[in-house]
Parts: sequence; structure tokens; C-alpha cells
Amino acid sequence: MARITAGVGSSHVPLLGVASDFGKDSDDYFGPIFNGYEWTRVWELAEKPDVVILVFNDHASAFDMKIIPTFAIGCGEQYKPADEGWGPRQVPDVEGHADLAWHIAQSLILDEFDMTIINEMDVDHGLTVPLSMMFGKPDKWPCKVVPLAVNVVTYPPPSGNRCWALGEAIRKAVESFPEDLNVQVWGTGGMSHQLQGPRAGLINREWDNRFIDGLIGSSDALRHIPHLEYLRETGSEGIEMVMWLIMRGAMGKTTRLLHRHYHVPCSNTAIGHLVLRPDNGEGLDMTGSDFAAAAE
Repeated sequence: MARITAGVGSSHVPLLGVASDFGKDSDDYFGPIFNGYEWTRVWELAEKPDVVILVFNDHASAFDMKIIPTFAIGCGEQYKPADEGWGPRQVPDVEGHADLAWHIAQSLILDEFDMTIINEMDVDHGLTVPLSMMFGKPDKWPCKVVPLAVNVVTYPPPSGNRCWALGEAIRKAVESFPEDLNVQVWGTGGMSHQLQGPRAGLINREWDNRFIDGLIGSSDALRHIPHLEYLRETGSEGIEMVMWLIMRGAMGKTTRLLHRHYHVPCSNTAIGHLVLRPDNGEGLDMTGSDFAAAAE
């Protein structure tokens, strides 16, 4: 049986891809950001996930105003990095897991989620930047990826409650897949930020960290935050954080924290990152010797 063993939340700021690609990840500005992911990079070496269900939003690369799916799942075999105006990132192509993706799509649709099924698309920084932050610069990404795109760009975005419920349905789907797979769910985007208008550059550290707090433990209060609160407290782009709720919903009733990182600034936003374990006894938490072994 496939199983979800961990959840990862992370910002997907495009500037981090630039820093990684041009070797600036250790300089004075970007070093503190990337250092906060070092724990996770070593941990991922030990965890060895077979598949990541990666929740992200497209930035007018695969979708535009002609087609705006609320939830879209990639069921293809491979996805190339998108050209976002300055050429595709020079990172490996993303290998899909079509069998698992189709299984999840069927299960979600039977659970009354109207999924859009995508067999071909290029994936932009919303998906490739988290892979770089967690896996560094490999010649090939070390796991397969099931892309799950969410509309948080054009009104109306899905509610936090609907996103949480989608995560719960994803967990049910994964656990009914017969192949023995180690699956992680990543929620990406955020944190508080606004890219335009008189509030451009808005960062709300207190609200961001309270949101991260709410992902840990057994409370489901975050699923009931209204859209207006995201807009008021976190800016026009802060709504991306509902994608973290898909990850949290997939973790089950209770989570425990393995790692947490928050840093300001990165471009005109904050960086948020955490690693969660479903609190059901699955998986081992790393010790110092585990880190040493993984690093070797």
C-alpha cells in the first residue's frame, strides 16, 4: 500500500531559482535563506521519497485566461521546465508517476472533486523552485512528481476548507493505491506578499508565523480562514497559502513538527518552510548519526 509519510510547506519565490541557477545561494543575501533548507536537503536524502505530490500554482505558463481550472492534476509521464520569458530553467525534466496520478484522479472525481486532468504541460517556478530548494542541483530529480495545480491567481480561488478537504481525499486515494510507495505531499506558495498597488511589499511576520503554528498539531482552525482575511492581512498574493492546507489535510488528524524556517526578506516577500510528519508513528525522525550517514 502506498503511504503518505511527510508533508513539506515552502515558498516558491522565483528569485530563489535564479539564485540557485547562478550560484548565488551562499552569498550574504541568499545564504541565510538556503541555509534554512539544509536540514531538509539532508533529511530528504535519508527519506528517499518515491513520489512527491507537489501542490503549486501556475503563473500563466500552462494556463491563461482561456482556461482557468480550480484544481488540475498532471497525469503525464514527463514535464519540461517552462519558458517564463527568459528561457527555461536549466534543471532536469520532471518525471511523472502516471499510474498513481490517474488513480488519484479517479478517486478524487468519485469523491466529487471535479478535477481537470492534464496530460501535457510545462511547469514553471511554482513547481521547479521547491524541487531545487529540497534537492539541490542533481542531474536527475531523485523522485517522481505528481503536479497538482490550484487556481490562486484569478478570482474566485477555492476556499481553505475546500483545499483541506481535497488533501483529506488525496490521502484516501494514496492509501488505496496497491503499490508500495513512499509518498510526500508538498504545499507551496506564499507567504504574505503583495506585488502591486499601494501595499506592494507588504509582509506580515506575525500572521505568517501564526499560520505556520496552526499547521502543527491537531487543530483544523486554518481551514476556516475566509478569503477576506488573507487579503487584508497577507496581501493580494497571500492567498497562495491555501495550497499549504491541501498538504495539511493530507497529513491526517495530527502532525508533529520536524523542521521550521522563516526568513525576511527574499525579494519583496518572506520565506516560509516547514516539514511535518503525520503523527501516526510512521517514519523515523533523524538523529545526528542519521544526518552523518545521509550526508555521506
